[in-house]
Amino acid sequence: METINAEVVKITFRNESNYYTVAVLKNGTEEFIGVGTMPFLNEGDCADFTGEFIVHQTYGEQFKVESFDKKPPKNSAAILKYLSSGAIKGVGPSTAGRIVEKFGEQSLDIIQNSPESLASIKGISLNKAMAIGEEYAKQYGIRDIMLMLSKFNITPDRCVPIYKRYGQKSIESIKANPYLLCQDGIDFGFPLVEDIANDFGFDMSSETRISAGIEYVLRKNLYNGHTCLPRNKFVPVACNLLGCNESVVEACCDNLLATFSLCSKEIDGVEYLSIPSYFNAEQYIAARLISVKDFINSKIAVDELEIKAAENSLGIRFEALQRQAISETFKNGILVLTGGPGTGKTTTLNAIIKLFQSRDMIIELAAPTGRAAKRMTELTGREAKTIHRLLEVEWVEGDKQQFCRNEKNPLDCDVIIIDEASMIDAILFENLLKALRLNCRIILVGDSDQLPSIGAGNVLGDILAANIFPSIKLKKVFRQANESMIVRNAHAIINGQKADFNNKKSDCFFLERQDKYSAVETVLSLVTERLPTAYNFDPITDIQVLCPSRLLDTGANNLNNLLQEQLNPRVKNSPQLAYKGVYFRIGDKVMQIKNNYDIEYKKDDGTYGRGAFNGDMGCITEIDNRAGIMKVRFEDRVVTYFNEDFNQLELAYAVTVHKSQGSEYPCVIVPLFDVPSKLMYRNLLYTAVTRAKELLVLVGSKAVWDKMAENNRKTLRYTLLSAFLKENLIDESF
Repeated sequence: METINAEVVKITFRNESNYYTVAVLKNGTEEFIGVGTMPFLNEGDCADFTGEFIVHQTYGEQFKVESFDKKPPKNSAAILKYLSSGAIKGVGPSTAGRIVEKFGEQSLDIIQNSPESLASIKGISLNKAMAIGEEYAKQYGIRDIMLMLSKFNITPDRCVPIYKRYGQKSIESIKANPYLLCQDGIDFGFPLVEDIANDFGFDMSSETRISAGIEYVLRKNLYNGHTCLPRNKFVPVACNLLGCNESVVEACCDNLLATFSLCSKEIDGVEYLSIPSYFNAEQYIAARLISVKDFINSKIAVDELEIKAAENSLGIRFEALQRQAISETFKNGILVLTGGPGTGKTTTLNAIIKLFQSRDMIIELAAPTGRAAKRMTELTGREAKTIHRLLEVEWVEGDKQQFCRNEKNPLDCDVIIIDEASMIDAILFENLLKALRLNCRIILVGDSDQLPSIGAGNVLGDILAANIFPSIKLKKVFRQANESMIVRNAHAIINGQKADFNNKKSDCFFLERQDKYSAVETVLSLVTERLPTAYNFDPITDIQVLCPSRLLDTGANNLNNLLQEQLNPRVKNSPQLAYKGVYFRIGDKVMQIKNNYDIEYKKDDGTYGRGAFNGDMGCITEIDNRAGIMKVRFEDRVVTYFNEDFNQLELAYAVTVHKSQGSEYPCVIVPLFDVPSKLMYRNLLYTAVTRAKELLVLVGSKAVWDKMAENNRKTLRYTLLSAFLKENLIDESF
C-alpha cells in the first residue's frame, strides 16, 4: 500500500448506486488511472489516495484505490475551479464567481459553517443558500465516515450504506451508538463493532450494548431459519457473546419486551423471543388465513360430469385422492396439496385450473423463484410469475424493498395457486397475503418432504402441523412415473426403504468410490466427457452438480474451481475479473445468490426492467476489466453487474442442494462422500434426488446414502406460526 496525492483530471466511469469509479488522476506531471469506490469525488478534486498499483492484462497499470482523503482546495483560484466544475448541485460558473469574489479563500468555510451568509449575494435566496450548504456537506460526509473508520480497515464501499442511512448525522449517530452499525442494511459483524465501540471509549456495560447484542443474536439466527428462539437457550448464547452474567441479559430482555422492541410468546410452558417484524408477520399470517377460511364458506359444487369432462380433456383418469383434492378446492377457501414426484400434482392442478376457468374466475399462478415459475408455466401452459414480480416489487430509499401490490392496491384475482410452497419464507408470505382480497382462494402446492425455505420461517410445514385447513397428500405413483428409478428411489428415501441401483437400463446410477480423490475425478469426467458423449448432454446447460455442502473436497467450492478449469479454462489475454479468490470469465456458468430488486436488466425485445433473484442461473457474456463490469445472460434478459455487485454472484458448475430448491435439471450428479455430519439427513438427500428430470448419477459411498436416508431428523426451526394458527382457531370457536 502507498499513498499518493493527486488531482482528479477526469471521471471516465461511475456507478451512481455504489460509487465505483474509474478516474484519470494526476500527480505532478504524471497521469495514471485510479479505480475503486470513490463517492462524491469530482473532476478538479485533490485527495490523498491510498492503494496499490496493479498491472491489468488489457488496460495496463492501474492504481487500485482502497481509501482516499479528499482535500478541500486552498486558494481562490482552486476554489473557483472547484465550484465552477458543478461539484455542488445548484452552483454553476456564474454563481461560483460571485461567491469567490465576495468571500475569497473563506468561500468553502462559509458554505460549510455559515451557508446563510451566501444569501447576501445577489441571486442567491436563503433557501438556495441552505441547499448549497447541504450539498457541500454531502461531499465530505462519507469522507468523514471513512476517516473515522479507516483504522478498522473499513473500505469506502462499506461506508456508503452508513451515509445513505444517517446522512450528515452519521458521525454523530455512530459515536453516540456504534451498535447502529449492526443494523439490517449496514450489517457490520458484532465483534467488529465491539472494536469500534472500545476505541470510542463506549461504556461496555451499557444497556445500549446489551440490547444490540440481544438483537444481533436473534438476527443472526434468522439465517438458520429461526423466527424466534427459546429464551432459556437464547440467554446463555447472548451471555457468551457479551461476556456478562445471565441476570444482566434477562433484565435487558424484560426492558426490551416492555418497550415492544422485542416480542415473546409462551408455548407449552416455554417462552420464545422474537424480533417484532417476524413476530408480527407470523401473527398476521395466522389471523389472515383463519379469516379467509371463515369468509369463504359458500361451497361451489363440482359434479361428476365436470370431473369426467376434465379427465377427457387431459386424457387421464383421476385416482381417489386427486378427486378429493379437486372437490376440496371448491369447498374451501384454502387447500394444501402435497405429494412426491410422479403422484399427479400437476395433473390435479391442471384440472383445478380448468374448472375455475369454466366459472370465469380470475386465476394467478406464482412460485418463489424464477426457475420454479418457469417450470410451472411449462407444466400448466399458463403464465406463472415469481411472487416478487406478481407483487410488483420496488427498491426504495435506504435499500429496502416495497411491494406496489398491498392492502391498498390488491391483486385482481379470485384464485391464487402457489407452487413450491415449501420455499416461501414468513416475510414474503405475509406480503403476499396483504395483496390478496379476502375472497381470494389460496391453493398451496408443494412437497412437504423437501427442505424448508432458505429465508426464516417454515410456512408450509407450520400450516400442515396446525392441521386446521384441508390438506391432501397424493401418494400413488402412477405407472409411467413408476418406471423411473429416480422416482422410485425418491419414494424409497421417504418411506425408509432400500434404494435400487441394480437396473442397468435405469435413469438412476450409483458409482461407488473408495476415496474422495477418485470421487472427485469421477465427477469431473462425468461432466466433461462421459455424459456428454453417452447422452449428448451439454455440460453447461444440461448437467448440474449438486453438493450437500460448500466445503471439503467434494463440496461446491472445490468442484467449481476444478470444473471451471476444465470447461472454461483461461485463454491468454482474455478478460477475467477477480473477486475474493474467484475468477470470473466469459462463458462461466453463474448463479445469483441474493435477491436484488434494483439491478437493471435488458430483455431481448429491447425493453428494460429491474431485478435478479436468488437462484437465477445464467452465463457471463461480457467482461470490461477497466470499468469493473460484467454482463450475465439469464434466459431472455441480460443483467449488468458492477464491481461492488460481484458478491451477488457465484460460479454454478456445482451448487449446494439448498440453492437448487425449486429447480429441475435434465441431468444431476450428486457427490456423496465427505458429507459433514450435520448435513446427513433424509430431506436433504430427497431434495437432491428429486431435482433430476432425466438422469441421476450419485458418486461416492453407499454408506453415506444409507446414513442420510435413515436419518429422518427434520431440520429444526423455531417458529411461531403453528401456535398462532391454533390460537386463532380457538378464539374463533368462542
